[in-house]
Amino acid sequence: MDTRTDTPVGGDIVIPSRVPLLRRRVPGKLAWLAVTPFAAWAVTRLAGLERGSFPAQIMTATPYAAVGSLLPLLLAALSRRKAVSAVAVVTTAALGLSVLPRLFAEHAAPGGRPFTVLSTNLLFGKADLATVVGLVRRYRPDVLSTQELTPSAVTELDAAGLKELMPHRVLEDEWSASGSGLFSSHPLTRLDGLFQVIGHNMPAATLTLPGGARVEVVDVHPLPPLGRQVTAWAEGLRALPSGPSSGPFRILAGDFNASLDHVEMRRLLARGYRDAGDATGRGLIPTWPANKRVPALITIDHVLADLRMPVRDYRVFDVPGTDHRAVLTTLSLPEGN
Repeated sequence: MDTRTDTPVGGDIVIPSRVPLLRRRVPGKLAWLAVTPFAAWAVTRLAGLERGSFPAQIMTATPYAAVGSLLPLLLAALSRRKAVSAVAVVTTAALGLSVLPRLFAEHAAPGGRPFTVLSTNLLFGKADLATVVGLVRRYRPDVLSTQELTPSAVTELDAAGLKELMPHRVLEDEWSASGSGLFSSHPLTRLDGLFQVIGHNMPAATLTLPGGARVEVVDVHPLPPLGRQVTAWAEGLRALPSGPSSGPFRILAGDFNASLDHVEMRRLLARGYRDAGDATGRGLIPTWPANKRVPALITIDHVLADLRMPVRDYRVFDVPGTDHRAVLTTLSLPEGN
């Protein structure tokens, strides 16, 4: 029996309309929920309101928060609510202006004597010390600033050739994270009483260059802002000496356990220093944690130079065996100082 008919089966075919993403509307509550944490972050960063260990630690992630704030900005725009959109725009702008200047180099006037600083945290002396000496041999820094320097690390560095390359040193090595030491190819004189040391050992020395120019170098290593140590961490940064406007040049180099997004670090810079990474447009290159399964994420190793010294160059190097990357900076010492 033929059951075929000419009547369509299944009725009309309905094609759902597709609403473009930019024409969809996001609920206002969802937009506020997304924007509020980033707005609070921006206020905390700009006003320097981080208090306690956890806020101090997460503040180093501000560059990532700046990028992440673009998502709530989009959600706010899709909500078509003026208030939340305005807050989102201000938030993204504030975070962006906090971070983006580190991508742009300052204009450095040519001239002057080059002065090179190499700084590295040796992770309880476990770093590949031959690599460190190799950097010294290749780039010939005027001074090497080391943190977490142990007595055995000093022996191994000298065995690898550092004794011949940098025979002058002011050392405070220890069998712990507190060990530190300055090495140089030029005469060094221990500088006591420059500031109150709060944290790990932070030796200071005056380096005398051929011709008589003098440079004061501080090996910086405050405690990390972990738990109750956060108070000592902040006090350690506050205690560091200010940048002079006359007399010997001054450089602070080491593991600051702080980024440029910490208010204590910004206050230190405001006392007469420039950050070498920031000055060269490389201030967002992360230095910690290195040699891990995850890449380095935050920038806590720095070279700060007093404002009389323009920054010529800034580089970061991986050193096997340590969780910090080495920082190499070349400065200019103006003639006549």
